[in-house]
Amino acid sequence: MNEHTNQESPSAEETPGGTRLTDGAGPSGEPIRRTDDKPPAGMNRRGKVRRTRASAWWSGLIVAAILAVLLLVFIIQNSDKVTIHFLGFDGRLSLAVALLLAAVLGMLVIALPGAVRIAQLRHALKTNANSAKH
Repeated sequence: MNEHTNQESPSAEETPGGTRLTDGAGPSGEPIRRTDDKPPAGMNRRGKVRRTRASAWWSGLIVAAILAVLLLVFIIQNSDKVTIHFLGFDGRLSLAVALLLAAVLGMLVIALPGAVRIAQLRHALKTNANSAKH
């Protein structure tokens, strides 16, 4: 007990992860963590496992594999030949290939203006950063 305040002085103990805890409690009753202690390797300050580039790649590969399987099913189910007429050109093509080609061309039409806008914003950001330095 502290003689001047008649309260117990907070003592600190170390947890297995290296975080120091005090006897005090936060507003919701959880132990108070000192902010100057770093979280254990691989963990964030909230105690959750930190995301890494490898985990992002792994998640992306799983999503890509699922999409590839769905695409394969789509192509198999829509393999009938259809006649395509476009700007004076005629041709016979698998329905799946024609639809996928249309989707890819549509994505390119959307992506091109977006890429130009991103380039404009990056250029403006670099210009502003360079003018702030001088």
